[in-house]
Amino acid sequence: MGLQFSVVRKTFHFRFDARTSRGRMPHKTSWFVVLRHTGNPSVAGIGECGPLAGLSIESPDKIEQILEDILSKLNNQREFSDQAINGLVPPEWSAVRFALETAWLDYRHGGRRLIFDNAFISGKPIPINGLIWMGDLDFMLRQVAEKIAQGYTVLKIKVGGLDFERECEILEYIRRRYYRENPVIRLDANGAFKPAEALLKLKELSRFRIHSIEQPVAPKLDVMEEICRESPIPVALDEELIGIADETLKRNLLRKLKPAYLILKPSLHGGLSGCASWISLAEQHNIGWWITSALESSIGLNAICQFTAQYPVTCAHGLGTGQIYENNFPSPLHADAGMIRYDAGKSWELHDLLT
Repeated sequence: MGLQFSVVRKTFHFRFDARTSRGRMPHKTSWFVVLRHTGNPSVAGIGECGPLAGLSIESPDKIEQILEDILSKLNNQREFSDQAINGLVPPEWSAVRFALETAWLDYRHGGRRLIFDNAFISGKPIPINGLIWMGDLDFMLRQVAEKIAQGYTVLKIKVGGLDFERECEILEYIRRRYYRENPVIRLDANGAFKPAEALLKLKELSRFRIHSIEQPVAPKLDVMEEICRESPIPVALDEELIGIADETLKRNLLRKLKPAYLILKPSLHGGLSGCASWISLAEQHNIGWWITSALESSIGLNAICQFTAQYPVTCAHGLGTGQIYENNFPSPLHADAGMIRYDAGKSWELHDLLT
């Protein structure tokens, strides 16, 4: 008798034509680690492993074999711990670490999708930004109108994949049309700007009173150092942090680049433990930060929300992606009016994972 791990694969379909500067995404696949004990199989901890092609260190094409190899070493063990994860999973394998960490925490709390027992679970909401996906002009403006009508005060807008002048027109329209609401605007370029033109584009974008821009160019230390220093818009790092697990390397990166913000995603930045490390270092260096989901289903999003609530919530986080899939798991998570909350009166429906 001992612990038993299994893996369930599920593909999620977007409700719309999802695009970023890296291209179109027709669907998203995640692998769910399910942890039980042979002595009490009704209690199941679940963790989501959802690597992103082109970003994650773990290739989605190989993730199933990676998980099977790791879990075969854990099956039938009597004990499990964070040390076991550290011994088997390289620290840069963020999606795998996130899945194992959250499956273990969920199992320890009785398999109730309780990762951290904090104010979020008790009903205290977390402020979130409204994500505006890339698309044609009408599609983007329709999203903006919906988010403003729903009460969102912070918008995150994907840029870098359309004609730059068209993107400026969208921002100009928002500022003119919604001058009373005056939303905070965050931009995310996903590394799309070319180094030679990045500062010119940032200067042009700054006239729209932009709060911050996430990853304006692809990761390259010397280029990003200049942009962080010279940009008229505060720069937030995301992709630049992927794959950096050593504490000294993290500290050196922050000292060199001196970004205004870090955007942290457990599935890309070292799992929960890796993000906790980045948060500690960011606060030591007076760098702002917030947490963002990375297209997880409601399973992963729930864990990320509970992790976020372990810290004082001082800004809007990027946790509003639970409604993007047609076939997401029904859950107690509910996002509206610029908030995400946990409604304990609603139940989880996880038949696909637990049968």
